[in-house]
Amino acid sequence: MIETLLVANRGEIACRVFRTCRDLGIRTVAVHSDPDAGALHVREADAAVRLPGAAPADTYLRGDLVVAAALAAGADAVHPGYGFLSESAAFAREVEAAGLTWVGPPPGAVEAMASKTRAKRLLGVDPLDPDALTEADLPVLVKAAAGGGGRGMRVVREMAALPGELAAARAEALAAFGDGEVFAEPYLERGRHVEVQLLADAHGTVWPLGTRDCSLQRRHQKVVEEAPAPGLPEALVEELYGTAVRAARAVGYRGAGTVEFLVGPDGTAHFLEMNTRLQVEHPVTEAVYGVDLVALQLRVAEGAALPPEPPAPRGHAVEARLYAEDPARSFAPQTGTLHALDVPGVRLDTGYAAGDAVGVHYDALLAKAVAHAPTRAEALRLLARALERARVHGPVTNRDLLVRSLRHPEFAEPGRADTGFYARHLDALTAPLPGGRYAAVAAALAEASARPGPGAWRNLPSRPRLRAYGDGAGAGGAGVPEAGGHEVRYARVRGGYALPDDPDVRVVSVTAREVRLEVGGVVRPYRVTVRPGSDTVHVDGPDGAHRFTRRPRFPDPAERTAPGSLLAPMPGTVVRVAEGLAAGARVEAGRPLLWLEAMKMEHQVTTPASGVLTALHAAPGDQVELGALLAVVDPAPAPDGRDRTGTPGGPGGPGGLDVPDDPGGAEAPDGSQAPAAP
Repeated sequence: MIETLLVANRGEIACRVFRTCRDLGIRTVAVHSDPDAGALHVREADAAVRLPGAAPADTYLRGDLVVAAALAAGADAVHPGYGFLSESAAFAREVEAAGLTWVGPPPGAVEAMASKTRAKRLLGVDPLDPDALTEADLPVLVKAAAGGGGRGMRVVREMAALPGELAAARAEALAAFGDGEVFAEPYLERGRHVEVQLLADAHGTVWPLGTRDCSLQRRHQKVVEEAPAPGLPEALVEELYGTAVRAARAVGYRGAGTVEFLVGPDGTAHFLEMNTRLQVEHPVTEAVYGVDLVALQLRVAEGAALPPEPPAPRGHAVEARLYAEDPARSFAPQTGTLHALDVPGVRLDTGYAAGDAVGVHYDALLAKAVAHAPTRAEALRLLARALERARVHGPVTNRDLLVRSLRHPEFAEPGRADTGFYARHLDALTAPLPGGRYAAVAAALAEASARPGPGAWRNLPSRPRLRAYGDGAGAGGAGVPEAGGHEVRYARVRGGYALPDDPDVRVVSVTAREVRLEVGGVVRPYRVTVRPGSDTVHVDGPDGAHRFTRRPRFPDPAERTAPGSLLAPMPGTVVRVAEGLAAGARVEAGRPLLWLEAMKMEHQVTTPASGVLTALHAAPGDQVELGALLAVVDPAPAPDGRDRTGTPGGPGGPGGLDVPDDPGGAEAPDGSQAPAAP
């Protein structure tokens, strides 16, 4: 029997495993890097062991340190969570060699499925040789054979782009996983990502625990998942089950695992890979089957036998991943203090609590919200409304994108959405929320109420006062542009406030925390939150949440930046600079200048206009903050008098983020809460 368990991971998955351990009476041990010393998973564990350092390669990815921590804390078992170590056969062997129970598949099974190319050949599928591709093979998806998380993946549609994309994929795969092998597979423009959850014991029983659809992805990582996968013919489901069980039996599998497929528009299923671990989206399967997969993992590791048949499924479940990122700015990661995280009425798996800091070292996942209901339509409605009513204060998040995705007609139709969903609809899904003007009015009145003027009311009319707000999404760095905004004029009058610019609004009541406005005969409440010492104002209204930043009446001239300045669009680490780039070089609009890594994702910074690079302030390994000056491009018009942006003699501007032309992808590897591989 397992008495004390160490979880070799952090954040949400560590907290998730600890919750089950408490229910089973198992003591828990956390490991943590220096930035995570006060993290929620550390606070929830019975004991914790420090892994000195900050970089994942020096801490969470050091299997030897994790095993030493387990022995020092008196643990008798190790659960790898998900991520790099969970798919490392070498780590599994280290755990077992130390006399500890490994809560996972046999090391041989991990090794057999660790390479996507080996896994494909095991099931009779020959991957394409990326160095032998022809025009007839296109389009293809170039993928890293090892690891996951969307690293080392490139869509290639033209032969001219193949050499560069292969080199980039190999470099990224080598840096992320220590293995530069890549392969290619046919790319389906309208494919669905479908997977089968497996659970196997050491006595020959293998359960296929239903299907999941994970087609809504950005940058090859999953955003929304559901179980069961809707709209699949029964014959196709049985085919998927058969392939998944055959893969498990072929390697003597034990524990939880997932077999992933790409289902084409014609209903043909293509095997992608087997993930030899628990998946991030496992809660939707738990909800539908009424099981605790972590508890079953632990019992299987203890040698228990599963019942011959799995429980019967019930209803439908949907999970949405809440990320600290700005979808309107190429999903740029966001950092800062999380002041509030409350999603009512649904299951919430998270590694954060109010007051915790969201840093740059690890994944941007804040939480997973999961709704379960008798039907799919009811589950979608429940989750969308729960997220809409949620209080999420702090960094910019993808919450509004999730709500709109869940309500989008294409996604609402069972089985219609595919991996290209966000490529087609992102602009509409990230447009400003309606009702922003009324939320800004509420913010201005609440702040006015918190700072009242003279105590006595006077007969002399009061001059209107002005408050200005920026639409807070993506704001917050020196020189970083901020789109949109509102100016609100108000005046104190007998009995309340007058709004000279908003005659359609009647002010019903005002306090520092809640404002009630009547618009079109309907009274609507707005909850306003202003953090002390912060210029950010959160307004939670009846139709969603708004985040504003106060604008000063007189901007600080020191915050202005010279034309052509390229500013860091996010905090992160410079991982590489374009080859041959140096001051004095001429650069063309759209040329990649450097690559930033932040929160397990790599982001390409490009020059917004053609010109001459006059300064370069970034080198590989540099840590940069949001808004930091990376480079300066002196804009120079092209021979026709127009720069590459189409603006005659146009000045340069803050650097742009380049997103792969396929934000959705054929695959969505997990490990979303685990740190990136070295």
